[in-house]
Amino acid sequence: MNISITGHHITITDAMKDVVMDKLSKVERHFDQIQSIKVILSLDNNRSDTSHSGKNNHKAEALMRVAGQEMFVQSYDDDMYKAIHEMADKLDRQVRKYKTRIDRKTRSSKRKPSFAIPATEPVDESYAY
Repeated sequence: MNISITGHHITITDAMKDVVMDKLSKVERHFDQIQSIKVILSLDNNRSDTSHSGKNNHKAEALMRVAGQEMFVQSYDDDMYKAIHEMADKLDRQVRKYKTRIDRKTRSSKRKPSFAIPATEPVDESYAY
């Protein structure tokens, strides 16, 4: 799995990298067919509904690629570490949902159709119509 961590208006510290890697390893335990994860940690000083009345707002985003699909999550918080935890939890929920969906598809394709005709039974020819 290829993980890239970048910062936007913020310097990424070793502690932040360690927390991100630790949280994403838990996501990888649930689903091992992850191709890559791109994490963007940013600091937003805007005044908007998501930035809690103009306080310094930390945002953690992740774009994960698996075979045939991309999953995107983002979280906002006043503390970067809380935003990272929330982002990882959201990503974990999406991965578990995706895995359940894939398992259901493969399970249903392996099932025999319900309209299958049972093996032929010997016919009693003495029975007259």
